[in-house]
Amino acid sequence: MAKLSDRLRELRKKHKLTQKDIANYLGITESGYGYYEQGRNEPSIETLRKLAQKYNVSITYLTGEEKETPKTSLPSLTSKDERDIAKKLENILGDLDSDTGLAFDGEPMDDTTRELVRAQIESNLRLAKQLAKKKFTPKKYRKDDSE
Repeated sequence: MAKLSDRLRELRKKHKLTQKDIANYLGITESGYGYYEQGRNEPSIETLRKLAQKYNVSITYLTGEEKETPKTSLPSLTSKDERDIAKKLENILGDLDSDTGLAFDGEPMDDTTRELVRAQIESNLRLAKQLAKKKFTPKKYRKDDSE
């Protein structure tokens, strides 16, 4: 059975990302992420969830309980795409935090609700970016997912 550290390294390289890219995405140090790939530390459940979402795989695949990665027809995101998504997300969240932002019955959002809204907006931005890349990339320039 594949180890978590092996899967993390394999997926990172498959998506042409550096350890620094992933560490920035997770909000940890590069060496902290490197320890995950070396098997010296194990990520939290929340970190596993973020990694599974980033790579579009299940947590059980990351932990080695599933043997094969699910085939997806969506293209992977580049580090530029990740930066664009982060920038758009910050702009949207800034608008929500303003005086005229999202409120329920006149009450501002609590921290838990704000985090859930943030996660859903981020997920939607990722999906939209992937769908746009698939739709507007000519077939002759698309990378074959079976490589």
